[in-house]
Order: sequence, then structure tokens, then C-alpha cells
Amino acid sequence: MAKTKLLGSDKERQVAEQKKIAKKKNKKQRRSPIRFFKDVIGEVKKVTWPTRKELIKTTFTVIAFILIFALVVGLMDWGLGTLFQNFLMA
Repeated sequence: MAKTKLLGSDKERQVAEQKKIAKKKNKKQRRSPIRFFKDVIGEVKKVTWPTRKELIKTTFTVIAFILIFALVVGLMDWGLGTLFQNFLMA
């Protein structure tokens, strides 16, 4: 079967029709706020919450990482500051 090429207004009409169909397909129905919060509560119930021991361990790990990272950045800042200061004074 041979393909026919659409020209001018026929092509524009077909493109517009395809856009309408795609828009209808992608449009989701609005839900009430009550339904939204019920869905949120349902999703929160599915979450696997960490135990107290896991939470404390993870918290200390994050704090340690932040302190190490702050130390590295501070040392780099101090070192580069000293280097530039010596470079500009010379």
C-alpha cells in the first residue's frame, strides 16, 4: 500500500488532531485533597523505617563525614589563602 503525503492544511489538520489526542491521553483526572492525603498515608505506611540503632549509627556516620569534609575544605582554604598571600606579597 502506497503512502500518501499530506500537504498544506491537510497536514496541519492532522498534526493538530494528533496533538489533541495526545493531550487527552496525558491528561489526568483531578483528585480531591482528601484522596491525596489518603494516598500519602498509604504510601507512608509502606515505608520501611530504620530501627533506633540503625538511625543512631547512620547519624554518627553523617556527622563524621561532615566534620572530615569541613576539615579538608578548611585546610584547602587556609593553604590556598596562604599561597596566594605569599604570591601577592612577593
